[in-house]
Amino acid sequence: MLSIPEICQLFDDGGDAMYSGEAVSQRAHALQTATLAEQAGASAELITAALLHDLGHLLNPQGETPSERGIDDTHQYFAIPYLRGLFSPAVLEPIRMHVDAKRYLCATDVAYYDKLSADSKRSLALQGGVFSGDAATAFIARPYAADAVRLRLWDDLAKDAAMVTSALAYFAGLMAGCSLTPGNIADSR
Repeated sequence: MLSIPEICQLFDDGGDAMYSGEAVSQRAHALQTATLAEQAGASAELITAALLHDLGHLLNPQGETPSERGIDDTHQYFAIPYLRGLFSPAVLEPIRMHVDAKRYLCATDVAYYDKLSADSKRSLALQGGVFSGDAATAFIARPYAADAVRLRLWDDLAKDAAMVTSALAYFAGLMAGCSLTPGNIADSR
């Protein structure tokens, strides 16, 4: 299990890498997604999930734009063992489900697919493609699926090179507030 300072260190060590095929870094994308969640009035748990939804990319770096090389890095699953015990399912499940939320949105909103970036379209094919109607119905009935869909929509918008956000230290405080581990506080950056 990672600690919050260790999560912050991951962003310090790898957060300046570009977010595959986009005009923002991994850190900027995470901060923007969390900022959009906060602006929408999300809970501290969902804001934390928004911040950490792509942590798997930092834990298991696959280089720039792995989808161009036919690689699905399964980042949505990779981070979960590192976060289990630190956060509740209210944080973990939207992270785990945010890729399937893209598959759901493509199945239920015909205009959604056209709004995806080129990299998101490539990765969608690698991640199983658009859900069938039955799969979409089953997905949205699961606990935390609606939160995963909200996270996915913020994720899609969090690619703006000019967006101003709070610093990681601010969000580290929010993470600490919803941590299951007493005394797990972020360092003062």
